Amino acid sequence: MGASVPDREGRPVRIVAPWVRTRLRTAPGAAAAMAVLVVLTAYLAAAFPRSVDAYETNGLRHDIRTAVAAESVLEVSMRAPGPGVRQADREEVLRGAWVARAQGKITGSLPAPVRADEGGSAYGVRTSQPVEGTDAWLPAPDNLPPMLTLAAQAGLDRHSTLREGRLPRAEGAVTERTGEVEAAVTAATAKSLGIKVGSVVHVPGVDRDELGVRITGIVVPRDPANSYWAVEPTLGSPALVTKPTRDLPPPRYWRASLLLAPDAAPALLGTTGEPQVYWRIAPDAGALTARDAPQLASRIASLENGPELTRLRAPTVVGPSAVVATGLDEIVAAHRSMRSAIAPVVTVAALGIGAVAAVVLVMAGSLLAVRRQAELALLRSRGGSLRAIGGRLLAETAVIAVPATAVGLLLAVLTVPEARLLPAVAAAGCAGLLACAALPVRAVVRHRRPRPHGGREDLVQARPSRRRTIAELTLLALAIGAVLALRRRGTGGSGGSGAVDDVDYLVSSAPILVGLIAALVLVRLYPLPLRFAGRPAGRLRGAVGFLSLARAGRAASSGALPLLALLIALTTAAFGGSVLAGIDGARERAAVLATGADARISVVGSSPVLPDGLAAAVRGSAGVGEVTAIRIEYGVPLPSDAKGFRTALGVTMIGVEPKAYARLARQTGLGEFPADALKSVGGGGVRDGGSDAGRVLPAIASPAVAERLGDQPRDIQSAAGDFKVRVAEIRANTPGAPGGDYLLVNAADLTQRAPTTLLVTGGKLDGDALRRTVAGFGTGPGNGLTVKLRSDERKAFVNTPMQEGAERIYAAAIAAGAGYALLALLLSLSQTAPERLTLLARLRTMGLTRRQGRQLLGLEVLPQALLAAVGGAFVGWATIVLLAPGVDLVRLALTATSDVTLDGAPLQADPWSLVLPAVGVLALAAAVSVVQAWWAGRQGSINELRAGDSR
Repeated sequence: MGASVPDREGRPVRIVAPWVRTRLRTAPGAAAAMAVLVVLTAYLAAAFPRSVDAYETNGLRHDIRTAVAAESVLEVSMRAPGPGVRQADREEVLRGAWVARAQGKITGSLPAPVRADEGGSAYGVRTSQPVEGTDAWLPAPDNLPPMLTLAAQAGLDRHSTLREGRLPRAEGAVTERTGEVEAAVTAATAKSLGIKVGSVVHVPGVDRDELGVRITGIVVPRDPANSYWAVEPTLGSPALVTKPTRDLPPPRYWRASLLLAPDAAPALLGTTGEPQVYWRIAPDAGALTARDAPQLASRIASLENGPELTRLRAPTVVGPSAVVATGLDEIVAAHRSMRSAIAPVVTVAALGIGAVAAVVLVMAGSLLAVRRQAELALLRSRGGSLRAIGGRLLAETAVIAVPATAVGLLLAVLTVPEARLLPAVAAAGCAGLLACAALPVRAVVRHRRPRPHGGREDLVQARPSRRRTIAELTLLALAIGAVLALRRRGTGGSGGSGAVDDVDYLVSSAPILVGLIAALVLVRLYPLPLRFAGRPAGRLRGAVGFLSLARAGRAASSGALPLLALLIALTTAAFGGSVLAGIDGARERAAVLATGADARISVVGSSPVLPDGLAAAVRGSAGVGEVTAIRIEYGVPLPSDAKGFRTALGVTMIGVEPKAYARLARQTGLGEFPADALKSVGGGGVRDGGSDAGRVLPAIASPAVAERLGDQPRDIQSAAGDFKVRVAEIRANTPGAPGGDYLLVNAADLTQRAPTTLLVTGGKLDGDALRRTVAGFGTGPGNGLTVKLRSDERKAFVNTPMQEGAERIYAAAIAAGAGYALLALLLSLSQTAPERLTLLARLRTMGLTRRQGRQLLGLEVLPQALLAAVGGAFVGWATIVLLAPGVDLVRLALTATSDVTLDGAPLQADPWSLVLPAVGVLALAAAVSVVQAWWAGRQGSINELRAGDSR
């Protein structure tokens, strides 16, 4: 671009207009659209690793903060020095000043990333063995005196509020021989044990008189959940404990704590409590990140039994008898295990969307190259080199793509905080590099050789080259290997350590590779039906059908790109939708396993029999469909096996009405069985009086119970009667005892058949109404009724940050896939839009009506849209079927601490995730063709039929 002007001396000077500025001014709309596309793609590319970092970090912090305090703290302890140590030295080690100095040394020497939360940490001296309260005025429920823990824990003033009296003090120098010390108790302890300010509690002494503990104050914990109180629950509130014995009912006694002043700890040397010095270090989770998990596990192991423990045992820190105990290592291990299970499944979504975005960027560059084909061909014909043309095109796209990439990265950093920057920069940089290279590479490859003007490039005439065939076969081999590896090994990484680096990207890319192979196969097969349909259509009376098929067959051979984008997007949407549906299905299944029906009504207390009239009242409650009454007896002993061993705890025996219970099992999907399997043998019921051990009852049993009983009749002794059973059917689960070992018999054959549990089903069950109905029957002393709803159990499966983050990524992947599929379809249709509009204008001069024009445009895009929709749905279904054996969604659905255990949650195809995206593709294609026909109708034919126009 340029012109010649004379200089001052009259010589011609050539002035060249800047290429980039000229091109941007020529097509500002295309430049703006490309910038928006790059911003969106760079944002998604940068947001993914930051989102993974964020939810993994939040997951680690959540796991530590919500864990039981006794498991999350790092406890350093040591026994008080023995009698062989000088008396003054023994007492000095227990005084508050020495324990506080050791606390500072311990927290200061903790290895990174282990850090102490000073607000939740505690230290002091306690009796490691409970001591007996000998005063007669202390409560003794079953003639057992209360057992007390004497704790001289520092920081009582900061963690409690004084309600009565004053905080305890150590008057003078307390020694082992001190006869009385001061203490405080919590309000709950004072209420339960009848303690008041001024009360004196006596505990036994060793080689001395009893130690008196005078109560000087009553306090209330400021934060009972703080680890200061929660590590040892009796510090805050007493507990009524059952003494292990064979007596029925077992006797109970109180366990409580008395809170001494820190400097009063030496007095504990004269008690039977075996005093212990302890430092409970609460971990500071606020500074931890997911990348710290491996190092954190290593440091904890070193503290428990390694070099760090050796440092703590130095005489200048704690001493050689120091012991470190914590459950933090198990918390970190559980986090890493869940991370290891979730990361590969999330990577599938990331790779899918990444592939679609890459294809769309290449399509955008290809569209620009096709639109400028004549311009670039002219430059080549006039001596332009490939390097010069490629360099100018690269500069032209870089001016747009580089700032757009920076904007996308900035948006990702602002919207997803607390994550690493480097992976986001690398991901956004890859997106920007692809955006910069798409146009110049496409143009250079297309114009590396002179091309004849007007040559056909349609699908029907295209013949794949040998290089393309070799590349496709290579991709096919990779896809087969990835599918086989995923089916055999699952989505887990090789190392299993929970690190993202353990993800096998070849295995996680299996859905994308399957979609890629399907796209290549469909592109190869696509011309065949067009050839076969073109001849019959040519013999039809109207010309619209023949023209539409001919136009579809003359589509550009580069149509593999939009088809590839659509197939991968539809496959990713189907896979992601099936994952989300599978998670919801697994939780529904877990909720059913927790209750056995939509609602479970059972009785707790001394009388396990349901009140009369309860079943009838429940049937009349709102939304109740069917009520199944069953009798459950726990702890029924099994007969000895061939080696003479017996089951210590016994099993759950369930008496049922076979037909009603079989319907319930079929509805819940828990151990469906034929009702005839429990056919009554007669002889049961109260009319027969005592036992009839000669009866052989058919039974349904869990696998473990069936293995124990064998295939011969075995004796059963229970409160419901004595009889023999023979296992008729084996089922892993049953509604009466889901997830446990059981023995199912016909209630009609039991001597005692009164029901103990009601299993309720109903599609529109009203939980509040059901509870109100049951509340009127559970008023007897010790005979409370409990109502357990499946809907409440379902709500209890709350997402952890890691599970919630993974689900958000899948939801975003589905939305982004739909958006990129829409964009791919629009780019594909816009590439040939000028040609179609010109053809429509020419045909109108030959008598084509507007209605026929709309039909022509619609039928022209129908073959490719139908191919993408049907092919996408089929490929999505096939991908899920192929990969389902290697994908387990249990860790995405349930936490490691869940009370319900699922054998597995395999991936299953979700019909809505398959059908809706496919229908959306067809609807969008039809809408675009209608809009194009309407726009062509509004425009006149003059512009489209200009003389000399090569279109």
